[in-house]
Amino acid sequence: MNGEAGGGAAGEPGRRPLRLGTRKSLMATTQSRQVADALTRATGHAVELVGVTTEGDVSKALLAQIGGTGVFVNALRDKILSGEVDFAVHSLKDLPTSATPGIAIAATPHRDDPRDALCGPAKLADLPRGARIGTGSPRRVAQLRAMRPDLEIVPIRGNADTRLRKVTDGELDAVVLAHAGLKRIGRLDAVAEVFDPSQMLPAPGQGALALECRADRPGLREILGTVDDAATRRAVTAERTVLAVLEAGCSAPVGTYAAEVDEKLHLTATVVAYDGTRQVRLSASGHPDDAERLGRDLADRLLAQGADQLMGERD
Repeated sequence: MNGEAGGGAAGEPGRRPLRLGTRKSLMATTQSRQVADALTRATGHAVELVGVTTEGDVSKALLAQIGGTGVFVNALRDKILSGEVDFAVHSLKDLPTSATPGIAIAATPHRDDPRDALCGPAKLADLPRGARIGTGSPRRVAQLRAMRPDLEIVPIRGNADTRLRKVTDGELDAVVLAHAGLKRIGRLDAVAEVFDPSQMLPAPGQGALALECRADRPGLREILGTVDDAATRRAVTAERTVLAVLEAGCSAPVGTYAAEVDEKLHLTATVVAYDGTRQVRLSASGHPDDAERLGRDLADRLLAQGADQLMGERD
């Protein structure tokens, strides 16, 4: 790897630009550019974006039908392992919880707002009976049905602008999207309501980004680590541990949220029946350094209260 960026000490001059692999959507390239700029400010390294097409970008099927969140990351990981790109930026909620040999999460930058947002003409309580709400997330479907059993939930795919257009064109009354993503692409104007986690728990890792690179490149990992946020890493570790212990993925109606308050890490998780009629919701607190154990213990408690049965039920 002579002359390769990240092959030597962090900040070493004279290296070629780091190659950042990214999906080609507006949201992906926007958040990747934000990371690239932050890395350049922190280390002086130039970063160039390399567009990569993933299975999730070309398939028209719902995520649960094409293998879950991994369809957005596998192609990027292949490029990392082959050396075609140096690292990749993912929405952390898109990452499977199982480890990939040879790949390391080198940084989790400061997390944006993790909450879900309703985009439409009115708040959820003010939408008419039987309103058509679009989402491709079983987690959101279950929690929406728990709040408003009368809603008609319409499964949708596509980028944020495509989904928002379904509302402006009158095909749907509203859609639910991640607040962080809407902020990154400058579409907060479409938001009618932001759901507090007490109403709708977000997906594990929602609002956070993950920088992945080859595990055998310590110099590069050091460079990428300059934008790591320890509090974000601890919070998402707790959330994703819940998901891993439950052996759940994007096709399961599981919501989690963790945050540090008064030097303690507070974690809440829920598993909701797909029809919204039943749910198990539990919370726990502990030392921030015990994030993984906190998530594991809470998941065990969820399972003890029948969470696995709720995850297995569908319409």
